[in-house]
Amino acid sequence: MDHYNTLGVAKNATPEDIKKAYRKLASQHHPDKGGDTSTFQKIQTAYDTLSNAEKKSQYDNPSQNFNFQDFGASGFPGGFSFNTGGGFNDIFTEFFKQNMQQPRRATQIYRTSVVISLEQSYTGGEQLLKIQSPTGHNMVKIDIPKGVHDGSQIRISDVLDGATLIVEFRIQKHLKFDRNGNDLYCTLPISVLDLVVGTTIEFTTISGTKLLVTVPPSMQPHMQLKIAGQGMPINGSAFYGDQILLLKPFVPDNIDTSIIDSIKQAKAKT
Repeated sequence: MDHYNTLGVAKNATPEDIKKAYRKLASQHHPDKGGDTSTFQKIQTAYDTLSNAEKKSQYDNPSQNFNFQDFGASGFPGGFSFNTGGGFNDIFTEFFKQNMQQPRRATQIYRTSVVISLEQSYTGGEQLLKIQSPTGHNMVKIDIPKGVHDGSQIRISDVLDGATLIVEFRIQKHLKFDRNGNDLYCTLPISVLDLVVGTTIEFTTISGTKLLVTVPPSMQPHMQLKIAGQGMPINGSAFYGDQILLLKPFVPDNIDTSIIDSIKQAKAKT
């Protein structure tokens, strides 16, 4: 996979060019907007690689011994490959042909990555990896820990022929929520008039729960409101992070002239 071609940028593109290209394509192809999941995952993988200086360097200058392009796409010892199609991974191919003729060595360790949504990280759950060998297929069940962070890994022993598989979780960028540790951040558009007089706004959390959020009167633009316990699960505990709402004011298209006159009068008195 050519990550530069996927994002439509040149190899000498700046980080800002890469980010702009990613945001445009992610918005167009996100599954929530009717986009194709596999296309979105390719866009996500390309951005994760090219936006990280270390990964980009490895991608631009692949090692002779290991090539982790696309987080397990090819280049492992023995010529086997990881294919991430439809949420499954195929591994262990020519590895068996070569190793059956060699003395048994220390436990082999292989790596791959699984792309999950922020919602999957929130709920946890299970996912299957399909392992293909010359003798058939094997299914490995992967546990997704609740609250798992991007880049977190799990180790699975004795996957096949005594090998160990290390799975790294990659979490897709979310169009609504930004994650910072266990807290979630979200921009909340609000009329400047509501900032002045106060209001109540319905807000849907990442769990799908609809809450009524009270905005007190005389709030300042870009102030934050915190909804305790509505963030991400804190791994290994029964607690949750917080949901932070950033108030982003806008001016309504149509404002009654009487309101404008009242504002002018109030302004004249200040």
